[in-house]
Amino acid sequence: MTIVTTINGAVATIRIDRPEKLNALDVAHLRELRSALKQASDNNAVRVLVLTGTGRAFCVGADLTASRDNERSLAAAFGLPLAEAADQGLYIRLFDLETLEIRKPLIAAVNGFCLGGGLELALQCDFIIATEGSSFGLPEVVVSSLPGGGGVPSLLDAVPKGVARRMLLTGERIDAKRAYQIGLVTDLCADGELETLIENIATTVAGNGPIAVQLVKMIASQSANMSKAQAFQLSELAWGVLRDTEDRREGRLAFSEKRQPIYVGR
Repeated sequence: MTIVTTINGAVATIRIDRPEKLNALDVAHLRELRSALKQASDNNAVRVLVLTGTGRAFCVGADLTASRDNERSLAAAFGLPLAEAADQGLYIRLFDLETLEIRKPLIAAVNGFCLGGGLELALQCDFIIATEGSSFGLPEVVVSSLPGGGGVPSLLDAVPKGVARRMLLTGERIDAKRAYQIGLVTDLCADGELETLIENIATTVAGNGPIAVQLVKMIASQSANMSKAQAFQLSELAWGVLRDTEDRREGRLAFSEKRQPIYVGR
């Protein structure tokens, strides 16, 4: 198995385990990754997902040696369902995690190279935590291609526009310190401390009210394309959903009793 899932308490870690290829992914690996993410997201015992890689890389994107163009035209493949389109050359669709409808928090734990489709995957996570030795980039233009898995709009959303355009047009990498400075990365740690930092942050998120966390993620995702009035309305509706839940009552009671809440997801 190239994709390894481990569950510790309420945290599922999905690891790309292909270090000899810097965790590059071909069509079969991408399907395996999508299946692992979907299974973890649908597991009622899991509240937080962590995506990471083995060895010197998080992921360097598509395995170029295995993702050569198919003889069938992309125009013909364009209208096909996801599985068939990927077999006919449109493998970039498999990098789109939006279609998986992952409602739970997804954290990218970056430990080294995070390039091309690997960065496109990380940008679709809720936030990115990285080691100081990590590097980031979308180098597709160097090989006369482009980030077809949503990398252009995702990077423009994540960092200042000029910085994003420079990265995209030059294909150059930035180091972890620069990534942290521009807000691409939220937390930095020494190269040997990523697992501990991720465990602490993921456990903190998992300890919060799971329905509340999922609704906050939904609002954060959907309100980006809404007017302020629409975003306020969505927030009000989500608050109304939470108001009568057992977890909200438990949270308020635990606060007044000065103890840790016990949330059940209802």
